[in-house]
Amino acid sequence: MRLWKHPERRRKTLLKRSEGDVAEVLPKVEKIVSEVRRRGDIALLEFTKKFDGVELTREQLQVSEQEISQAYEGLPEEDIEAIKKAANSIEKYHKNQIPKDWMKKIKSGVKAGQVVRPLEFVGIYTPGGTAQYPSSVLMAAVPAKVAGIDKTIMCTPSDSEGKISSATLVAADVAEVDEIYKAGGAQAIAAMAYGSRTIPSVDKIVGPGNVYVAAAKKIVSADVDIDFMAGPSEVLILADSSADSRLVALDLVAQAEHDSSAAAVLVTTSEKLAENVLKESKSILEEIPRRRTAAKALQEYGHLVVVRSPKRAFEFVNDYAPEHLQLMVRDPEKKLDNIKNAGAIFLGPYSTVPAGDFAVGPSHILPTGGDARIYDGLSVSDFVRLPSVQKLTKKGLEGLSETIERLAEMEGLTAHARSVRKRIESD
Repeated sequence: MRLWKHPERRRKTLLKRSEGDVAEVLPKVEKIVSEVRRRGDIALLEFTKKFDGVELTREQLQVSEQEISQAYEGLPEEDIEAIKKAANSIEKYHKNQIPKDWMKKIKSGVKAGQVVRPLEFVGIYTPGGTAQYPSSVLMAAVPAKVAGIDKTIMCTPSDSEGKISSATLVAADVAEVDEIYKAGGAQAIAAMAYGSRTIPSVDKIVGPGNVYVAAAKKIVSADVDIDFMAGPSEVLILADSSADSRLVALDLVAQAEHDSSAAAVLVTTSEKLAENVLKESKSILEEIPRRRTAAKALQEYGHLVVVRSPKRAFEFVNDYAPEHLQLMVRDPEKKLDNIKNAGAIFLGPYSTVPAGDFAVGPSHILPTGGDARIYDGLSVSDFVRLPSVQKLTKKGLEGLSETIERLAEMEGLTAHARSVRKRIESD
């Protein structure tokens, strides 16, 4: 991790993150997607053997009820309870996001509004293999459930023995995922997009994954909706001299231990704080099991940026558009209006990113690589449509007829104008 005292000279370097070069793997992924689209389960099983190192039959692709029961038996009661509590918090938060039907009088004889309609069929991707991410299952599946999705399926890679972690299966069951399949990588995305004999095609695919998953989502997005292509995790901490350097360092290292490509950045007006954070970070690295992963991330994408003024600090934050933003400053709520671009915002010293990752409620599936300029995190709105509704009386149509006919004639759409005129002239 490097301390920068003149960030204006190195702005491009400081804003850079590792998004995993999707363009680099696209040709390879296009072949995988094409094969699964053309040959369905046969290609899916071949790629599962090649990339996940496990040979499955078509009948073994879907997780059985027995496997889910065994998952509950194999997980400590305390872990099951933690999953249920997290799911409850996520559900409570997202219930506040449900949009409402509405209908308003626009003018005499004219009403317009909207109705809320959930998507019918959603596919969730969850990374797996030797790792387990029950929180990511909950963060994708629970908002879908709250939105009223008719059916959700989940794809996640198994380990070399054809097993999925107990925590992942329990989380999927708690979140009421309808079907779970042992499929990972680009081949799983392709199967959910186009369907196979075993895995049905869906209306939308959500969830995080590696560069191959991101590339596959990009390819299939022409035919099926996706959330966004999230890359390695990132945090930016905006802190002033009141911040505790040990807590700042802990949060930077916590983010770095996710992945060797994760980004962890401090922006501050206090050079003393930055120097203390640098010392504390080195000490903390020696205390954690994933020190190699965290150290590499901090070396490549860890920055301590000292700026001249709070104004410059906010400018840097908005240019960076971080996935996670922590405001460890005096009166953080008063500074909130200065933030334009961030995936999730955490206010004050006790609002640490891990709390949001696991237990508070908002989804931790968030835009990365600066995409917080145009996207927000996964939410109920990702799973619903809002068709407009309009109702006009004859009097209402008469009141709009001149406007409609003039615009129709301007655009050369004579039949449009006649459609209105005929209704007004009729008895």
